[in-house]
Amino acid sequence: MTRVFDEDLSAGFGTRAIHAGQRPEPLAGAIMTPVYLTSTYVQDALGEHKGYEYARGKNPTREAFERNVAALEGGIHGFAFASGMGCLDSIMKLFRAGDHIICAENVYGGTFRLFDRILQHFGLAFTYVDTRDAQRVADAVRPNTRAILVETPTNPLMRITDLSAVASIARKAGALFIVDNTFASPYFQRPFAFGADLVYHSTTKYLNGHSDMIGGIAVVTDDELAAKLQFIQNAAGAVPGPFDAWLALRGTKTLHLRMRQHDANGRRIAEWLVEQVGPERVYYAGLPTHPQHDLAKRQMTGFGGMISVELDTRERAAHLLGRVKVFSLAESLGGVESLISHPASMTHASVPPEIRARLGITEGLVRLSCGVEEVDDLLADLERGFDAMPRAKGASSTREAVAAD
Repeated sequence: MTRVFDEDLSAGFGTRAIHAGQRPEPLAGAIMTPVYLTSTYVQDALGEHKGYEYARGKNPTREAFERNVAALEGGIHGFAFASGMGCLDSIMKLFRAGDHIICAENVYGGTFRLFDRILQHFGLAFTYVDTRDAQRVADAVRPNTRAILVETPTNPLMRITDLSAVASIARKAGALFIVDNTFASPYFQRPFAFGADLVYHSTTKYLNGHSDMIGGIAVVTDDELAAKLQFIQNAAGAVPGPFDAWLALRGTKTLHLRMRQHDANGRRIAEWLVEQVGPERVYYAGLPTHPQHDLAKRQMTGFGGMISVELDTRERAAHLLGRVKVFSLAESLGGVESLISHPASMTHASVPPEIRARLGITEGLVRLSCGVEEVDDLLADLERGFDAMPRAKGASSTREAVAAD
């Protein structure tokens, strides 16, 4: 079982990011964890081995990464997977036919696709609720509710869930409280401090931070739950290769440095966007005008680089997407480079149009992942994108053009 070392938990975040879960390599004393490119391990004798038998079950590189992220989240056990979706699919194998899961209605499109198009056909039941309102979560609880799953902030509408309130509902229901912490990262938010039972990430995003691998990770504090996840990890086999684990481990060493710059850039760009389109059309929890800003401040220490902006029509969105140069039009997020995307046709294309419309994922919605470039260059790029943006009928300025009905 991949458990963090006790001494890893007492150091500051930056120190843990660089050192937690790792020890100098015993053969030569290499300070960096080696990439253990092996499928199997030689055993000393029948029934005698060094804790490793077959690499699907355990790999030293993967274990170092698992321990590292567990320490950053304030957890005890970590389990890495080949993708964020492979991670979530493995988490869902904790449940069985007839179980009911409450899920936030505004989650990543791939999460909805997995639940709606695959897992419900295996007997799991899902109820989607607006988790901004804890009472709606409580009202959705059934006798067979086994888990409550939320993202906070959500993708792409940046909605915030009161983690403590929902944790209390989950405890009363005897359900697991599962939190996708991908957008905030453990640098800005640690859900275990608010009562979460299981925290997971797409490690492709901020944890790795360099857009060069795909992965996922789940972290828990309970030994019994950890034993179940370890069994699933080995039995189902959705594990990452050792080089992907090594890339992600390299990424976490600079997480604290990168997140500070993502946050600084995100705040500046969100303020600039407000000047262009008005506060009601910029979704960023760091803005005082965000309706849940006070809650975000209570459970987050920063707000990161994820922003969504409503431009009213697909034509206006396409204008911006087609003119920016530093922001690259691409799916994903959390890398050092800035990305821009169109959720309705990209990350959330698998969500039925009527549900997208009800949630507010419109054809005019654009999502920005603000990287760590010089913020003045990013602002100049957005200025180029907004220049000569098509206007709504009767609008006399860019801001009026975007805000007009």
